[in-house]
Amino acid sequence: MTVTQSPKSPTTDTPPRIRPTAAGTRPSGGGPLLAVIALCTAVTAANIYLAAPLIGLIARDFGASPSGAGWIASVAQLGYAVGLLFFAPLGDTANRRRLVGVLSAVAGVALIAAGLAPGLPALAAAVLVACAATVVPQLLVPLVAERAPAERRASHVATVVAGLFTGIVAARVLGGLAGQAFGWRAVFFGAAGLTVLVGLLTAVMLPAETRPRTAANPFKAIAGLPGLFASSAELRAACLRQGGLFGAWSALWTTLTLLLTDADGPYGLSLGAAGLFGLFGLVSTVAGPVSGSLVDRFGAPRVVTFAYALTAVSVPLFLLGGHALWALCAGAVLIHAGLMAGQVANQTRALGATSTPAAANTTYVVAAFIGGATASALAGPAHDHWGWPGVCAIAAAWVVAGWVGGALVARKK
Repeated sequence: MTVTQSPKSPTTDTPPRIRPTAAGTRPSGGGPLLAVIALCTAVTAANIYLAAPLIGLIARDFGASPSGAGWIASVAQLGYAVGLLFFAPLGDTANRRRLVGVLSAVAGVALIAAGLAPGLPALAAAVLVACAATVVPQLLVPLVAERAPAERRASHVATVVAGLFTGIVAARVLGGLAGQAFGWRAVFFGAAGLTVLVGLLTAVMLPAETRPRTAANPFKAIAGLPGLFASSAELRAACLRQGGLFGAWSALWTTLTLLLTDADGPYGLSLGAAGLFGLFGLVSTVAGPVSGSLVDRFGAPRVVTFAYALTAVSVPLFLLGGHALWALCAGAVLIHAGLMAGQVANQTRALGATSTPAAANTTYVVAAFIGGATASALAGPAHDHWGWPGVCAIAAAWVVAGWVGGALVARKK
């Protein structure tokens, strides 16, 4: 399978096409394989957020304060970032069957080690390894894009992305409930079993590689990412646009619990009740297939514009939601729909922007991750100094920066 770029006029904003080399044929990426890949994406993505709803139980078990155990959730994000840099670019060169199988097995063993951990340091080390191996979804998205028919590519990518968001919601909501019922260690053991079972099933079902075998060097792949980013305006635009959307979502969603649980605030909810707001993430699962169909029909640029419109409307609703629950709920629906629409459209553009879709996908996800992490880091201090309006201001700034930055890059093409 090779990737070629179709001619593009200076005034168009259509991403290059990914085309197979076999004349007149295109392998299908749908059917049972697509369903299994979406399931694998959901199960493995859940591992990244598995520890977050269990922090209270973990802290109690180890005799630590919740803030003292809270860094475990940050370690999970760090592990994912490390795995993303080292393993995701290898999708362009390595045998993906073998890589998915090995990473799934490593993640399963690490999750078992996390469930057996005698203390916080051991738990952190196990979570770091498990989340580094959880990069499997970002190996599978480029594969789906390569094998999908051109007229259905965005829809197929959307199915996998919807699986990813479903896994995140399941980890935050169902993981917490299962932890309360069976204990946090049982949650890690259960995740280990699911990861190995679904991961190995996916590896077995993946198609045999038809591209020439080349040596997979993770350090060489990492070193090539900045040059890849600089060489493709299409990729840069997708990165900036999604960084803005993900940053706005991260700023609002990571600090929403502070608003909902503040005893002196307008709501004063318990942690359990506030956690149910995570169910709004299911909007992403519903919006994913719709977004893919819209991208296939109207093109990625129009859907990105629509995603920004939804997100821009959601920010003042979140601001109003500082005192009105209905506005908070409406804002949550719109921002999740906007995030998913932007994710599908921008990732489809990124995957078709260069001749190395796995490396381009890595660059895209890292850029979005940086946008989200930076906004989250600023949202906390903003809340301390200016309250909920300060958080909404950070979100608004990221929406403006993402849209303007993407527009400037597109204008220079």
